[in-house]
Amino acid sequence: MPRLSSTRDLSELRDILLSDRDDSTIGIAICAGTACRASGAGDIIQAVKGYIIQNRLQGKIALQTTGCHGFCEMGPFIMTLPQGAFYPQVKLDDVERILAAVLLGEYVEDLLYRDPQTGKICYERDEIPFFKHQHRTILAANQRIDPTRICDYIADMGYAALEKVLNDADPGQVLREIKDSGLRGRGGGGFPTGLKWEMLAGQPSHCGKFIVCNADEGDPGAYMDRSILEGNPHSIIEAMTIGAYATGADEGIVYVRAEYPLAIRNLTVALREAREYGLLGENILNSAMAFDIKIVRGAGAFVCGEETALIRSIEGKMGEPRQRPPYPIQKGIDGKPTSINNVETWANIPIIIRQGAKEFAKIGTKNNSGTKIFSLVGKIRNTGLVEVPMGITISQIVHDIGGGPSGKAKIKAVQTGGPSGGCIPADRFDLPIDYDSLAEAGSIMGSFLRKAAAHLDPAGWQPSGAATEPLPRLA
Repeated sequence: MPRLSSTRDLSELRDILLSDRDDSTIGIAICAGTACRASGAGDIIQAVKGYIIQNRLQGKIALQTTGCHGFCEMGPFIMTLPQGAFYPQVKLDDVERILAAVLLGEYVEDLLYRDPQTGKICYERDEIPFFKHQHRTILAANQRIDPTRICDYIADMGYAALEKVLNDADPGQVLREIKDSGLRGRGGGGFPTGLKWEMLAGQPSHCGKFIVCNADEGDPGAYMDRSILEGNPHSIIEAMTIGAYATGADEGIVYVRAEYPLAIRNLTVALREAREYGLLGENILNSAMAFDIKIVRGAGAFVCGEETALIRSIEGKMGEPRQRPPYPIQKGIDGKPTSINNVETWANIPIIIRQGAKEFAKIGTKNNSGTKIFSLVGKIRNTGLVEVPMGITISQIVHDIGGGPSGKAKIKAVQTGGPSGGCIPADRFDLPIDYDSLAEAGSIMGSFLRKAAAHLDPAGWQPSGAATEPLPRLA
């Protein structure tokens, strides 16, 4: 593919990719994320490939390996398109039956997901309670694209937000759009993203500026950022390029845990593709903009998730927090102004630009717009990644999506915000999930060391009695 030399080239490529789609082809989507790979997805993928080749079905069945769909305990799975059937915990012996049925437009009923409470067969994935009660915007793309194929991302409206910005907006307009959206940092602190970008834009640019994607996800049981990077790395690249345009930054860094090899691999492939297509580097899409991104592997220390410790680690120093001021916006990496957002925050940026700030802000609540991804783990029936509107109650997540306790014991509390967060007792499960409500309850949205000290109340609620099982967690 030749380098794209303009936004028009990008738009024309998207049109070609969409026109080449064959709607008569049956799709087989299989998650190739870390959790499903650990459950044997690699063997299922090979079995599907073998069946297609042996039966000469290359023009009738298209295999798509995707990122994480969220229902990790049900892996490996096969999802059929356009049927939408979801076959959980697939065994090698099941593959031939499933593919033979889908060719006939039929279902293998004994292999479909059954609601464990009602016994009802769910013929489509979105009938499954775990998925039915979510509002998936970021995670929805994971099930549609192969993260190692830039054309999949472009055909799914990828880089359309960057195209829109370069065609129609000046940096000030982009800043206003992000501010008007009400997007707050998804790392746990909840600082307004537009305000942070505006502060960076106001810093002198003669020495250069950095923007950073913080993918040092250290909370036990949390893997939201990992799954986004594994399943949709181009969304982060596009978002950071938009952020650079708005703030005047010329260098980008993704600081990612070394323990995330698949995320690093997929991001490395995506960065190479973006440069080859003219979406990173000098004169992006033949504009005057120059921006590139590099990967820095994390130092393996939980504390490096904190901004100033992360900066020291990037500089090759020991990852230790430092006093503020100066703040990273004023003096960050190598003494240059630096703005840091986490993976999920960045993933919202193309969505905001494509649909507009007002439309984005319709989801969620006042001062807490958009969706939030949680890692739902512990002694609960349905574990995995869930994406829900801000303002949803804990009860809705625990019971409607999570399916309630996995055993006979009642759920007494949930822990939110990782080890720096707090416990919310069952009699407060009507509490809406947003930054302000959790702070008032003595907890936080996510692990954020500096904020935790201000929010945690040592005299707050503690579970009574000896705990015999780990508490469910919303990380």
